[in-house]
Amino acid sequence: MDQGALVSWLTLQSIAGVGDRTLLKLVHAFGSPHAVLAADQDHLIQVGCSAELAESIRRGLPATVRQHIDKQINTAERLNIRVLTLFDRSYPPRLRTIPDPPPLLYVSGTLSAQDEVAVAIVGGRRATPSGRVVTEEIAKDLAGTGVTIVSGLARGIDAAAHRGALAGKGRTIAVLGCGIDRTYPPEHQALRRSIEACGAVLSELPIGSSPLSHHFPRRNRIISGLSLGVLVSEAAKDSGSLITAKLALEQGREVFAVPGSVKEDACRGSNSLLKEGATLIERAQDILDDILPQVDARLRAALRLGAASALPHAPLSSEDGPVYEALSYEARSVDMVIEATGLSAAKVAASLLSLELSGRVRQLPGQQYIRL
Repeated sequence: MDQGALVSWLTLQSIAGVGDRTLLKLVHAFGSPHAVLAADQDHLIQVGCSAELAESIRRGLPATVRQHIDKQINTAERLNIRVLTLFDRSYPPRLRTIPDPPPLLYVSGTLSAQDEVAVAIVGGRRATPSGRVVTEEIAKDLAGTGVTIVSGLARGIDAAAHRGALAGKGRTIAVLGCGIDRTYPPEHQALRRSIEACGAVLSELPIGSSPLSHHFPRRNRIISGLSLGVLVSEAAKDSGSLITAKLALEQGREVFAVPGSVKEDACRGSNSLLKEGATLIERAQDILDDILPQVDARLRAALRLGAASALPHAPLSSEDGPVYEALSYEARSVDMVIEATGLSAAKVAASLLSLELSGRVRQLPGQQYIRL
């Protein structure tokens, strides 16, 4: 978008009383934000503006606001940020179909036609170690088949989803609840850079916007709107991930959930989704089986969808088999494995190392292990 057009968009968006719906309605009516700003008061009233709003548009913005817009544009140029409008051809087509698409989308990194086949993965910020491992594994396997992973860059499950996609050498998109010139949480700056190299970071909020609490529920409609379906991997009863699941249903998207322990507070929200009819997910293939019928055959062929994400494992040895069977998808300590198998500590340690090297188990903090 050229600078003059962007100035018109940001000017119209900054006028008090011009929300997203009004902005899009006016641009539809007049053809461009510049034409809206140049229209006379009577014409503005004819297309549905109140007399007060029409007067505000005709009056324009104070000099201080215009200076702030110039600063936003300079920041976008300096950081190599693209600004897409709903009418741009490169605007994500699936997002365009939701009831309230963002009129402006700030983008760092790159969007791709491949992103039409996307799955959102969301969950709690205070995720359990096993929840993070399972999430990362599912995201890695989905990304390995060409599915783009969408999430919110938050701590916990979101970060695990992005990292899994990167580990699967696939694409991932992060949707921020702040201006695109900021990173929240700040400790995810390195993760953000990796995402930009293998996908995109998006925000609908003006440059400079802080990560305020009311921004996050609204940004969730973008996470679900970009996707064919939303997987809730681990969520407490009050988790914002449940808002994303609700928005997904309203947008006609699929809702998936990973089952968790009935005794774990961190899983009560996601388990409740299963009781309400969400599709139970144990592995990436469960999601692929559901979304493949929705994917255009041309894209399916181009993206390797349905392809096996990993070669089958060799059979377990007689030494490793009992140790593997003693493990679970919930974290277990070495002492628990020793007790369950009756093997010596040395034999259990050797088998755990062998299973970890073969990619069958993952070691967690505190000398605990989880089955993959």
